[in-house]
Amino acid sequence: MTSLPEPDVAREWLETMTLIRRFEERAGEMYARAKIGGFLHLSIGEEATIVGSARALRERDYLVSTYRSHGHALVRGTPPENVMAELFGRVDGCSHGRGGSMHMFDLARRFMGGYGIVGGNLPIAAGIAMASDYEGSEDVTLCAFGDGASNQGTFGETLNLAALWRLPVVFMVTNNHFGMGTALRRHSAVTDLQRKGESLGVPGMRCDGMDVQDTYAVVCEAVRRVREDRRPLLVEAVTYRFRGHSMADPEQYRSKEEVAQWRARDPIPTFGELLVSEGVLDQAQRAAIDARAIARVDAAVAFAENSPFPSPESLYDDVYVLDAQVRGTYSVRTTGVQEPQPALADGSDEIPQQITDALVLGEDAS
Repeated sequence: MTSLPEPDVAREWLETMTLIRRFEERAGEMYARAKIGGFLHLSIGEEATIVGSARALRERDYLVSTYRSHGHALVRGTPPENVMAELFGRVDGCSHGRGGSMHMFDLARRFMGGYGIVGGNLPIAAGIAMASDYEGSEDVTLCAFGDGASNQGTFGETLNLAALWRLPVVFMVTNNHFGMGTALRRHSAVTDLQRKGESLGVPGMRCDGMDVQDTYAVVCEAVRRVREDRRPLLVEAVTYRFRGHSMADPEQYRSKEEVAQWRARDPIPTFGELLVSEGVLDQAQRAAIDARAIARVDAAVAFAENSPFPSPESLYDDVYVLDAQVRGTYSVRTTGVQEPQPALADGSDEIPQQITDALVLGEDAS
């Protein structure tokens, strides 16, 4: 059994896991009340994977998540108020109300976002790691994704290039046994996910994602090896989400008995009971941790409720377009904003002028 960390560290792990759990539960309630729109994917049950892996990183290391990203934002230090405001679509959200549940982002804390496209975060993580390598820094990127994403083309493409270019990135597949509603054995010919990168030059490791200590220990070793050897690794965290794929999931693909078996291994009470038995805290202190988490989430909801929606005038802020009919910043011009060109009567402007300019610039460059 992995030894406990220092008492202050152990308490912080429990506090953060508890905060994530209470936050996710309240987010589910707010979604049911129509306070949150769009899709909502909760990570209830996966808190040990989130906290254990993130605590293996340095502050300067990068973390890239998926559309199930609230917990990753919180573990990196984004205030719950700003995460909840983002869910509410308010200006005080960490993405100013424009990203919602699936597109959290906090550059100051090097949380490089959640992404709505399955597997879409893998090449982005490789790009960040490539930048670290180019700059000669010791920064490591941790890229979390689900078991379903390990069957996407981006998985093989990214791991291949990461190994070829020796990029400092740890790929962590969160194996919760279901890609959306499809069991792992039905969507992956190789169910030992830590081995899926071997043929691409990326060796694998496995941790118990329901155990924050084991997750921390394994990811620490992976991060150390990647930082020192400048070669990517794949870590499989075996865990289980207690809620459905999203709030719209009727959960007809698994039995209540199966969920109950995994709930018996709930990482939060399990770790809390361990800390009590080891004398790190007592039952009163454990209850106080939970009470503080609930109070913090209550404050986050109140903050989000009082935060305004983005103004209509900001609709086109930070929008990059190629359509002359929409205001915005053109994606090709780098010396200033070009005025939109009027449409020609004969329809000869079907190809946007900006694309034509890009082609010309490319020819000039050659």
